[in-house]
Amino acid sequence: MEHYDYIIVGSGLFGATIANRLKNLNKKVLVIEKRNHIAGNIYTEEVDGIQVHKYGAHIFHTDYKDVWDYVNSFVEFNRYTNSPVARYKNEIYNMPFNMNTFSKIWSDVVTPNDALKHIEEEKKEIVGEPKNLEEQAISLVGRTIYEKLVKGYTEKQWHRKCSDLPAFIIKRLPVRFTYDNNYFNDRYQGIPIGGYTNLVAKMLEGIEVRLNTNFFDNKDLYLNSCDKLIYTGPLDEYFDYSLGELEWRSLRFEEKILDEVNYQGNAVVNYTDVEPAYTRVIEHKHFEFDTTSPKTVVTFEYPADYVRGMEKYYTINDDKNNELADKYKELANKESKVIFGGRLAEYKYYDMDDVIKKALDMDL
Repeated sequence: MEHYDYIIVGSGLFGATIANRLKNLNKKVLVIEKRNHIAGNIYTEEVDGIQVHKYGAHIFHTDYKDVWDYVNSFVEFNRYTNSPVARYKNEIYNMPFNMNTFSKIWSDVVTPNDALKHIEEEKKEIVGEPKNLEEQAISLVGRTIYEKLVKGYTEKQWHRKCSDLPAFIIKRLPVRFTYDNNYFNDRYQGIPIGGYTNLVAKMLEGIEVRLNTNFFDNKDLYLNSCDKLIYTGPLDEYFDYSLGELEWRSLRFEEKILDEVNYQGNAVVNYTDVEPAYTRVIEHKHFEFDTTSPKTVVTFEYPADYVRGMEKYYTINDDKNNELADKYKELANKESKVIFGGRLAEYKYYDMDDVIKKALDMDL
């Protein structure tokens, strides 16, 4: 195998951003990817003329102007604004929780003060510091909203009762006393026209990429064939799980092509009751404002207990896993030739813009 300045393990946003930076520095770079496609979990694929988010919905949002300018230097973004709706039984509510939500929950709510009165009254049942997620949610939005829009969804997502989940998971539950259905407050928001795969492909132009290539099949060979290695895979796997396995939550998807123009009228609908078993349904054509195609593609998203071999989606940042991750990071710091970065390698949940920001600011 020939020698490279850098070998990058993984072609997701972190790896692609680093690769693009290195190419611009005239470095000789190889990207290896174990999947049969680039772009990691933001991979999109055209199905019947519709860009399908194959690993769940991804909406780009940021307050970093340098990150926004960076991604727009490769492709044009549309004006998509994330405004999911929640379905509880046959009732529909706006998300995030805002005045549109409150005025439908309580028929006498018109003003922010009206909503506050209901929420403050219901919050009184929690005395002292919330001890679990259920108490934390009630202390933020009251029992009515908790029971309808938080409890079932969360218990499906984590496969545990809310009373058994730590409070910190939901401490940043967005609550707004305005009639605004925009889920994010970030200044810049949208989705790449033509899909995320197109964005990553442009970032990797002129760079050697090898798909269907597992780093661990020839770990020593790759380490000996470069000056530096950028590793974006799972942190514990790099060290052969020598200290134990970090825990994750996973997802399972059921994709359907339907012979109808418009299935649900919105890109994302969250199902907040315990039934059905899926947490949300994604109708992909609405990400690009396409309601004219004679068909539509919908994806039913089911939470899943992670077992080795599945895709890893959500870190479980309880004390046990955080302590184990810290021990692995101590080992990582001793790997002088290897830079660990990204969601999997840092055991940290990142938004897309934070991944890019970190890759842009990293010393190489």
